[in-house]
Amino acid sequence: MTQAFDAAAQQIQLESRSRQALELARKLGADACEVGASVDQGVGVSVREGEVETVELSRDQGIAVTVYLGQRKGSASSTDAGEASIHAVVEKAIAIARYTGEDPAAGLADAELMATHLPDLDVHHPWPLTTEEAIDLALACEAAGRGKAGIKSSDGASLSSGEGVRVYANSHGFLGSQCGSRHSLSCMLIAEDAAGMQRDYDFTSARNPRDLLAPERVGESAAEHTLRRLGARRPATGRMPVLLDPNLAAGLVGSLMGAIAGGALFRQSSFLCDRLGDELFPEWFSLQEKPMEIGAMASSPFDNDGVQTRDNVFIENGRLASYMLSAYSARRLGMQTTANAGGARNLRIAAPLASRDELLARMGRGVLVTELMGQGVNAVTGDYSRGAAGFWVENGKIQYPVEEFTIAGNLEAMFRGLAGVGSDIDTRGSIHTGSWLIDEMTVAGS
Repeated sequence: MTQAFDAAAQQIQLESRSRQALELARKLGADACEVGASVDQGVGVSVREGEVETVELSRDQGIAVTVYLGQRKGSASSTDAGEASIHAVVEKAIAIARYTGEDPAAGLADAELMATHLPDLDVHHPWPLTTEEAIDLALACEAAGRGKAGIKSSDGASLSSGEGVRVYANSHGFLGSQCGSRHSLSCMLIAEDAAGMQRDYDFTSARNPRDLLAPERVGESAAEHTLRRLGARRPATGRMPVLLDPNLAAGLVGSLMGAIAGGALFRQSSFLCDRLGDELFPEWFSLQEKPMEIGAMASSPFDNDGVQTRDNVFIENGRLASYMLSAYSARRLGMQTTANAGGARNLRIAAPLASRDELLARMGRGVLVTELMGQGVNAVTGDYSRGAAGFWVENGKIQYPVEEFTIAGNLEAMFRGLAGVGSDIDTRGSIHTGSWLIDEMTVAGS
């Protein structure tokens, strides 16, 4: 195991280094400056077929400085946060700024927007795990899965545990820091029958190790996921309803957020340009951001501009209520920041929820998709086409596994055609949602 990670000491050191960088930038003539610094430490182990494959002990740190000479901007970074390195980074950033063109939107976020409410959001839960203990947990996870009848072999189990500190400071006098942790355990297994081999996986992830599923449960769930894919066929081709598993539905939310992100909008590279107020979803659907949620995966009291985060509503009663903007993208669009520099934090669905059985009954005949492959999403047009695997549904009941097919549509039509959201909410990431039932997509199979 690496040496103990003293988060409090690291926090003090990074805050001091950030202040040094700001003061040096001021002395060297910068009109404004911002600094981001971080340090992370963790352990990762992987096992396969009962043997240890890898043990990784990591420690990463870095500091990035951006200076402004009027409306000229220069940025430089280093993986060394030592005093000599800070001097070099600040000097390089200023040298770069002298040669860049003026950008009317460049500059810090407005001083009055800086975060002043900086509560402890309960996101730091170190796991005092030895390397041997980490290996034992991974082995127990894999063994539970391999012990299931029908499982042929394993693609391995992996455990990772890490914690870190991040600091952001700027010449408005703002300095914010936060300690955080993240732990996960996963397992991937292989099963085989006369039709061939199948593989699938499951995982658990949390800020607090006490919130992780037991290793045996993860392994058993991975085995169940793998075994249910045996005997897969290609589905029929046609237009039909599609039910997306929660983790795949979260991917659609991610595509939506990418389309309403300020960078895509001011570059005119989104199918949702100039669409504020338009109806995109059914009126019963809303999408909210909760960045101050206690203990959540993406909680933070300030964004990457130092702006105080706040609850945002992006979709309200089906309509596009807000874009997702940083200070820079907001200026480019002639709007106000939504405190989303660095992205959205803790997205939550507000909608009537139905059980998986209810959604299957509504579907009648179609496909339940549990895996997607490829990157076939066009952010400019909204066109969507991806390889898929899952299960054929007839008369509201799962009949058999299916594979080697594609699902295709257009994101806007898919959003508008949302026919139901499941109560099977996946809370392992920063986007919490259940399954999504899309009323109609093109399924290309046999």
